This record gives sequence, C-alpha cells and structure tokens, in this order.
Amino acid sequence: MSNHINSPILLIGSGPMAVEYAKVLIALKTPFITIGRGEQSASMYKEKTGCEVITGGLLAYLNTKPLFPSFCIIATGVESLTETTKELLRVGVKNILCEKPGGLFRQELEDVCQLAQEKNATLLIAYNRRFYSSVYKAQEIIEQDGGVISFNFEFTEWAHLIEPLEKGAFVKERLFLSNSSHVADLAFYLGGKPKKLSCFTAGGLSWHPSASMFTGAGVSDRGALFSYNANWNAPGRWAVEILTANHRLYLKPMEKLQIQKKGSVVVEDVQIDNKLDTDFKPGLYRMVNEFCQKNNSKFCTIEEQLMVYDFYCQIANYEL
Repeated sequence: MSNHINSPILLIGSGPMAVEYAKVLIALKTPFITIGRGEQSASMYKEKTGCEVITGGLLAYLNTKPLFPSFCIIATGVESLTETTKELLRVGVKNILCEKPGGLFRQELEDVCQLAQEKNATLLIAYNRRFYSSVYKAQEIIEQDGGVISFNFEFTEWAHLIEPLEKGAFVKERLFLSNSSHVADLAFYLGGKPKKLSCFTAGGLSWHPSASMFTGAGVSDRGALFSYNANWNAPGRWAVEILTANHRLYLKPMEKLQIQKKGSVVVEDVQIDNKLDTDFKPGLYRMVNEFCQKNNSKFCTIEEQLMVYDFYCQIANYEL
C-alpha cells in the first residue's frame, strides 16, 4: 500500500455502502476507523465485516478531539453528504472520497468546492463505474481506434421499485442526480463533457414530478456527437454505447463489454479479467486503491461535478 497512508483512513457511515468499502479496505490491508450513527446499522456492519463502529455520529467523534487522518471516505446517505464533507474539510482533512453526487443543489456543491479550495484539499466524487474492468478495456480499444466519434446512453430507472423506498428529503425528487448520474458520468467520462446540449422531457411521477421521460442530444468538448434517452414509465436499463471509427462498444450491462466490428452485424463478448469486480462491489477495489495512492486522474473532482451540474439539471428538468 502507498506510503501516502500514514494513519488510519476514516470511513464515515455504517450502512450497506460502508460495508462494501470496509471489505475493500480489509483486502488492501489498510487500517481504518469507522464512524456511524445508530446502533442498528452498526450491529449490521459488524456482523458483515467483523469491524467495530464508533457510534454517535461524526460531530460526537470530533468532540473527542481526535488526531485526524489525512484520508477520509464518506459513505453516508445522500442527504448527509454535504454537511459531512464540510465538517471534514473544516478539521483539515486533505483527501476526501465522497459518495455521489456530493450534493443535490448547486449551492451545496459550490460551498464544498470553495471550502476544499480554501483548505487546499482534494475532494473526489465516488463514481465507481469509471473503475470497472469493462471500462478499462473499453478505454484501451478507444485509444487504439483514435478516440470516440459518437456515443449514446440510457438511464431508465425502475420506478415501481423506487416509489416505495424511504429516502431523505429530495433524494427521490432529484433521483437523476442521486442515482442516474452514474450513467451520465460514465458516458461523458468516455466521450467528453457536454459542450452543447438540447433536452426534451415529458411526464412526471408523484415522487419525481419534474419528468419521467427524457431524451436529448448534444456535442461533447471532444467533438463527439451524443444522444440519450430514458423512460421511467416503461421497461429499460442503464447502458452506454461508444462508437469509434472501427467499433461499436456496448456497456449493457456496464459490468460487461461487447463489441461490434466495422463491416459486421455480429456482437461479440470481449473477454476481460473481472475478478476484482466479482470479488467486491464492481469498480470499488480499483477506485479505493487509486484513492489511497493519490492516483486521482480517473476520478470526478468536485470542480468537474460542479461543471456538469447545470447540464444534469437540464437533462432532468430540475430548477437550477
């Protein structure tokens, strides 16, 4: 493990996502301390990981005036991400990996971005799909082919499963940001960030009134044309398709990679070494390992997240 880690990583949260992070940190033999809130989630966490949780929440932990580590991972609920990030920045944490999307409103993202810059800290957003084995292989092919010339993506959500879920304020109302942005982030990571964008929406749901059907198109900052669609009233799934001069690459599902060669209608599976994505939550092992070694080139930074925020709101028909 990198010599950048000279004290235990602080893992904030003890829910299901924190469990997945703990499994990776254990495998990496990286010491860590887990801070949670309630006893129930702490008990579940210990049962699944064998690790203890300091309960009572982050503020209570800070009141003990601990020596703070330089690396922290935030795996709380979406509604707690912004305030948790601020607290860590205020006490001088220099390297933070925060679960997506980092904040649900522009002001939240602006506040944490400004604070991170003032504190000379690195704040990264944990879009783990950038670290899938399938994506690594797709990037190899894209580079060999001379880059992406066009791409499309679908971010259909299964509304019938989401409606009954109990979530914090605005998490479901802004579900594109809190969940679907996984797809958009990966598509724009591979094909370039939006430069021009035209969006169309229709419909709406009781828990997501802004829209339930989405389509649009644009041009990325790398000159690639792109389009997207999603219909939360109909069947569908997450998917990204990348087109190069020689191939069409299918990430559908994203854990797999299929390829269609120029001049052929045959779609073939691409063999990839995906052991890390089957042994752990897909993408998480590589993402945490890169974070611990301060290899940040593949991450979405808070500055980048703020840069695409308005585009995301256009896609989802949210008020800015």
